[in-house]
Amino acid sequence: MTEAKKLWEMANRLRGTMDANEYRNYILGFMFYRYLSEHQEAHLVKEELVEPKEGQSVNDAYVEAASGDDLNDYLEAIADSLGYAIEPQYTWASIMDRVHNNKIAASDYQDMIDSFNHNLNLNKHAKVDFTGVFNDMNLSNDRLGKSTAARAKALTETIDLIDGVNYKDDNGKDILGDIYMYLISKFASDAGKGAGEFFTPHQVSEVLAKLVAINVPQGTDRPTVYDFACGSGSLLLTVADQFPGKTVIYHGQELNTSTYNLARMNLMMHGVRYVNMDLRNADTLEMDWPDGVDAQGVDHPRSFDMVVANPPYSARWDNSDKKLKDPRFKEYGALAPKTKADYAFLLHGLYHLKPTGTMAIVLPHGVLFRGAKEAKIRKALLEKNQIDAVIGLPANLFYSTGIPTVVLVLKKNKQTRDVLFIDSSKYFEKEKNQNVLRQSDIQKIIDTYRDRKDVDKYAHVATMDEIKENDFNLNIPRYVDTFEPEPPVDLGKVTKELKETQEEINKNESELLSMMKELTSKDQKVQNDLDEFIQMLENEVKRND
Repeated sequence: MTEAKKLWEMANRLRGTMDANEYRNYILGFMFYRYLSEHQEAHLVKEELVEPKEGQSVNDAYVEAASGDDLNDYLEAIADSLGYAIEPQYTWASIMDRVHNNKIAASDYQDMIDSFNHNLNLNKHAKVDFTGVFNDMNLSNDRLGKSTAARAKALTETIDLIDGVNYKDDNGKDILGDIYMYLISKFASDAGKGAGEFFTPHQVSEVLAKLVAINVPQGTDRPTVYDFACGSGSLLLTVADQFPGKTVIYHGQELNTSTYNLARMNLMMHGVRYVNMDLRNADTLEMDWPDGVDAQGVDHPRSFDMVVANPPYSARWDNSDKKLKDPRFKEYGALAPKTKADYAFLLHGLYHLKPTGTMAIVLPHGVLFRGAKEAKIRKALLEKNQIDAVIGLPANLFYSTGIPTVVLVLKKNKQTRDVLFIDSSKYFEKEKNQNVLRQSDIQKIIDTYRDRKDVDKYAHVATMDEIKENDFNLNIPRYVDTFEPEPPVDLGKVTKELKETQEEINKNESELLSMMKELTSKDQKVQNDLDEFIQMLENEVKRND
């Protein structure tokens, strides 16, 4: 991806001493603004809201038409369809025109964001989808420059860089979304352990996506997917890749505001319309997602065809006793420990799964065997027949941790009373900084899950009786024996090697003895010690002859 690599390399040079994770907000924010502006241009042409004269650009036609008393009419019409509206003087093309003619003012950058935010009031239905999306671009940040002029220069260089990126490949295909995802992955790699909150490696996302998509009924025209710890939205988009030609409805929740903004931008730049996405910035375990109260006063949960998640591992949460009445947790007899919210996240996702749906969640291995409250929840899940598969992944797949993880697949209405165990921990390719799943590794997992049969040293379908015998412990080695016996020892070969080794030792001792006999010393003590050593060595050589 030449364009993406070029942008990344130039961005690294431009950011100077600014941390990459901080500069990310400016690069990705301005990329999104350019996308929205050019998307608006395409809309103006498609809906024939402007008709450029011969030799006239779309932007110039828009500037000419949307002026005076007509401006508000244009903005309202645009916002009604797109959910947002950008005024003529603040379109990307207008801003770049000022840049190229050295007419850009430091205040223009803040004014264009303020104008964008103001126009969100034109469509109340879309306001929540766009409000605050540029809040992480602190345009007065001293890290951009100590003076107003220095900050303006840094911002101008950044948008000029973004303007030079071609958003289409040689075949005319829009690659903006791919560029954006590439940059997110690079920022994640650069951030190391701090990246776990916003990025799930694509190969892991692909495993989860394929697992949940397998059982979606064929006639589902608008499949729904929910990620309650959605990060930058990459996992949601990977799920949608499994449904080419269909409109997927995206739902996500994210606690970190900056990451939530990334997700909104990411989905839209992948062509997702605001009406087909519902993302929220909130604490998943503290703020559930109901559909609302019905005529009988009952508050129903919203349910989804697919639930996927890679939540923070063993996070702290408020497990006060009042949550025992929470419908998400009350049927499982216990609450997840205060310092390990893993099962709280799992039960939240399961609660929002349709009866015909599938859920896949990445968690640390401890959820398979830890005792006390977690053992009680695990037993309840198994007795309700809701755990479908346990899939062990290799270690060091993630930027945020090197520990091996496990994918739990859950359903509410399973057709069998067994659990499939897969140990794919040894199937990966080692790269410089982390391990990666190859396509063959991913396909092996999916094929094994679909076939649901024993595979020697890789998979086992365990009956509920087996699981009960193990006291509901789901540790994978209890069910999948990956032990490889040592090859039989070739005693003849070993004897030969020992003989050769001994002969080499004898030869070296003889050579050493010859060299030692040539040594003398005027110091009588040293000479006596030398004679004693030579005598010992002679005895050893005679014994070996």
